[in-house]
Amino acid sequence: MPLVARTVLHSAFGRSGLGLVRASAQRLSPQFVRFYAAKDFPQHNVLDMPALSPTMTQGNIGTWQKKPGDKIDPGDVLVEIETDKAQMDFECQEEGYLAKILVDDGAKDVQIGKPIAVMVEEEGDVKAFENFTLEDAPSSAAPGKSKEAQPKEKEEFPKKDKKETSLQKDESPSKPKQPSSSPPPAANRVAASPLARRLANEKGIPLNSIKGTGPSGRVIERDIQNYKSSGAAPAATPGSTAASYKDIPLTGMRKTIGSRLQASWVTSPHYYLTSSLDMTKLVKLRAALNENSEVRISVNDFLVKAIAIASKKVPAVNSAWMEEESVIREFSNVDVSVAVATPTGLVTPIIFGANALGLEAISTTIKELGKRARDNKLKPQEYQGGTVTISNLGMNDAVESFTAIINPPQSCILAVGSIQSAGDSQKCKVTASFDHRVVDGFVGAQWIKELKRVIEDPLRLML
Repeated sequence: MPLVARTVLHSAFGRSGLGLVRASAQRLSPQFVRFYAAKDFPQHNVLDMPALSPTMTQGNIGTWQKKPGDKIDPGDVLVEIETDKAQMDFECQEEGYLAKILVDDGAKDVQIGKPIAVMVEEEGDVKAFENFTLEDAPSSAAPGKSKEAQPKEKEEFPKKDKKETSLQKDESPSKPKQPSSSPPPAANRVAASPLARRLANEKGIPLNSIKGTGPSGRVIERDIQNYKSSGAAPAATPGSTAASYKDIPLTGMRKTIGSRLQASWVTSPHYYLTSSLDMTKLVKLRAALNENSEVRISVNDFLVKAIAIASKKVPAVNSAWMEEESVIREFSNVDVSVAVATPTGLVTPIIFGANALGLEAISTTIKELGKRARDNKLKPQEYQGGTVTISNLGMNDAVESFTAIINPPQSCILAVGSIQSAGDSQKCKVTASFDHRVVDGFVGAQWIKELKRVIEDPLRLML
C-alpha cells in the first residue's frame, strides 16, 4: 500500500502570531516506500521524513494526528511537518492502519530520509510492530549511502493470495521458505493498491487499461477516479430522474481557503460601508501618465496607493486583532495584500510598504508578483501577512459592486467594482468590510472619506 505525501495548501491567510507559513501546495515526490525488515515482520510500509523543498535537509515533527492502531482513510492527515518557513500537513492517499510511530511529537532536526512511522494494510498486523525500532527500518536516503545502495521499492511485488502460496509449497516441498519480499511479480498482474483494485472491480474498470501514477507506475485510487471522470457520462434514458454530475476533488488550497474564510466569517463581526467614487480625473491622469511611461499603470495601482494613504491617515484601520496577545496591533507601514486569482485558488501577494512606493514601483511589483502567483512560484514570505487587502473585480463590467470577507487577522478589505459611465463622469462603487472589534463605524467612515478624497483628487497621490 503506497502512500503519497502531499502538502496541503494553506492559503495566504496565514495564522498570525504563530509564525507558521501555510504554504501553497504542490505534489512532492513520494517519500513513503515499501520495505521489509530483516526480522519476521508482516508486510508493511515505512514512512520516511520527506523533503518539502529542494534545499531542505532536515525538519521538525509537529503533532501526530493519528496514534498506533488508528484506521487511516484516504485524505486523513497523518502528521504535521515543520521547517524554518512552513508547517505542512501530510495526508495519506490510501487506506491502512498506523502500526508504529518511530519519531515522537516535537522531535527537532529530523534528517530527510529518516524513518518516522510504519503503516500496514491489515489491522491484525499492528500488534506485531510494538517492538519495531529504527534499526528494523533502514532509511531510504540515509547519509553516506549511494543511490544504488538504497532499498528498492517493492510496489511491483503484490501480496500473494493463499492459493498462490499453497501451490508454491506443493511444488517445492524441500525448498526453504523465502522472505515475502523475494518473489517476482506475476507476469500478467497489474501493480495496483488494494483500494484501487477494489474500486476498479466495483466500477468494472480493467486495470490494464489504466496508466498508474503511483510509485513504479502503480495504479492508485486517484487513477481510478480520473479514469471515471475522463469517461463519457452515461446517457440519460427517457423519463430518467437521475442527476448528471461530475465530482471535482477538493485541493488542499481549496480546503484551506474554505476553512479560513469560514473562520473569518464566524469570528469577525463584519460591517460594510459603500461609497461611489468619481473616477473621471483619475482615468484622465492615468491616460496621461501612460503616454510617457514605460510602465503601464492600471487603475488598481492607483487604488493600492490610495488605500495606503488612507490607512496612514486613519491608522486604526491598518491594525490587527491579536486575541492571543490580548492586543490590537497597529502597524506603522501599510502592506497591501492584493487578491490574485490562480488556477488552484485565491492568493494574496503583498505590496510591502505601499505607503512609501510610487505608482511605477507599485505597478511593477504587482505585475511580477501576480505572474509568479499564477505560476505557483511565490515564496511563503511574499504572501503571508499584510495589513489591509484589496479585491478588485473591476475587469468584469458586469460587476458594479460586491462585498468581500476579511482576510484575518487584518481588519479591512476593500471590494472594488467596475467603472461605469454616468453621463460625462466615470463612477466606481467600492465597499469596505471592517472588523467591528477593531474598527468602529465612525473610524471606518473616516477611512472611506480619506480614500474618496485621494481618488477624486488624484494629484494628492503624487505628494
